[in-house]
Amino acid sequence: MSYIDGFVIAVPTANKEKFVAHARHFDALFIELGAIRVIEGWGDDVPDGKVTDFRRAVQATVEETVAFSWVEWPDKATRDAGMQKMREDPRMDPSNPENPPVPFDGKRMIFGGFEAVVEVKA
Repeated sequence: MSYIDGFVIAVPTANKEKFVAHARHFDALFIELGAIRVIEGWGDDVPDGKVTDFRRAVQATVEETVAFSWVEWPDKATRDAGMQKMREDPRMDPSNPENPPVPFDGKRMIFGGFEAVVEVKA
C-alpha cells in the first residue's frame, strides 16, 4: 500500500491565492520526486470541537483558514528518497528569490508520515 505525508496549516484567509501559487510550485516537485498524488484542501467546513479540533491544533486565528494537505507516495522508500532530494533541492530554499514566498507561519504547521493500513475504493 501507499505511504502518506499529511499536513495541517493555518493560512491567512487573505493569502488564499498566494497559498495556491505556493502549492502549485512545490507540489510539482513532490510529483517530480516520486509522489503519485498531491491534494491541497482549503477549509470549508471545519467545526470547533469540544476538546480539540483542526483550528486549535494549528492555533488558527479568526483571520486564518485551515488548509489540509497530503502527499501520496507509492511506498515509504520512495517517500524517504524523495524527501531527502527535496531537502537538498535549491528550488525548496525559501531564500531563493525565484521561489514563491511562504504565505503561512510554518512553525504552526503539523505534519507526519503515515503507513496506509486500510484502503476502500468505490
